[in-house]
Amino acid sequence: MSINVRIPTILRTYTQDQSQVSAEGETLTEVLDSLESDFPGIKARVVDDEGKLRRFVNIYVAEEDVRFSDGLQTATPSGSQVSIIPAVAGGC
Repeated sequence: MSINVRIPTILRTYTQDQSQVSAEGETLTEVLDSLESDFPGIKARVVDDEGKLRRFVNIYVAEEDVRFSDGLQTATPSGSQVSIIPAVAGGC
């Protein structure tokens, strides 16, 4: 099952500057593993050493924040859009 993954600018060095790539997997974990096999090093930028989503990385599957669904076990049906979005912080 092919999943379309949108890659933020900061991670495009891993994807040869591609803003969107294809991955395979029935869950977000499997999609991230697929990305890692095609683009070594990218997974470590998204999950920590314990395999948890990094604090300042947001991932959406079909416009739903995975932190409010099943996390890394969120289902990724064929044709899903996955968006990796770095959190933005700031202030005055």
